[in-house]
Amino acid sequence: MTLLSPTTRVPKPSAVSTVPASSTDNKNNPSAPTPSAIPLPDRAATKPAGPDEPSDRGGGSAHFPQPKLRFEIRDVCHPGAAKFLGAVNIGSIFSVAVTNVQRLLYRSPADPHTHVPPTRSVTLILRDMGGVAYTTGTDLDSDHKEIHFSLSYINNIPAPRLAAEITGVLTHELVHCYQWDALNSCPGGLVEGIADWVRLNCDLSPPHWKREVDGDWDRGYQHTAFFLQYLVDRFGEGTVRTINEKLRRHRYEAKPFWTELLGRPVEQLWGDYTSVRDEVIQRPCLSERVSS
Repeated sequence: MTLLSPTTRVPKPSAVSTVPASSTDNKNNPSAPTPSAIPLPDRAATKPAGPDEPSDRGGGSAHFPQPKLRFEIRDVCHPGAAKFLGAVNIGSIFSVAVTNVQRLLYRSPADPHTHVPPTRSVTLILRDMGGVAYTTGTDLDSDHKEIHFSLSYINNIPAPRLAAEITGVLTHELVHCYQWDALNSCPGGLVEGIADWVRLNCDLSPPHWKREVDGDWDRGYQHTAFFLQYLVDRFGEGTVRTINEKLRRHRYEAKPFWTELLGRPVEQLWGDYTSVRDEVIQRPCLSERVSS
């Protein structure tokens, strides 16, 4: 899918969420089997975070500058539009999702190591298109973002999953408005893995997501998200923030990136991860569940 005015803060075309219905991400088929899948234990239920009650759990702050949030429906007669409006309070989930993304990726505005991209506005656009969703810059300037979300995809989400899936996809795409991408050199799998890691830590993962240990670490999406969570559990709560901050300052070169950050190459870290097949990984709840 062609991007409109992409910027260095928005993932490259290969890194945005233009996942077709047949993707191995299995988003349109929650019952599809996942190869070499090891289920994780259920996360403990937490109190929902209201739009005025963002939590500081995970080190984040509720006082980052908030962007102007806009909303547009390009086909109000599409059945997906009615389903969307009936399932969620867009103002509430939009603002809470922004706060969750900011505090999971950044510590606090007062932290000298925190450098949040100057995103001034985010426009959510519902329109009839293929795939699921993607994020891009706008013609106005690079600090204004657009999230395009497929009405057809929304229309096909099972009713019991509608609110949670909408919120999860929106949260994933908002990460692309706030993450760094190594001066446009970051692997697409890491870009998408960080986005799904945030979704995972907002308790918004779909039921079919499982911890996988086959293939390469940078397949992206939930596959990489669970690997990143393993790194958090192993090296500490701020690990993904540190990864994101390093992606702000340097072009990506795999060996120096990971050895300077965590003391060993990513292939060794992935090998350690894949060897822990029967170990239960305890994942602390870093954010509150978003409630519509």
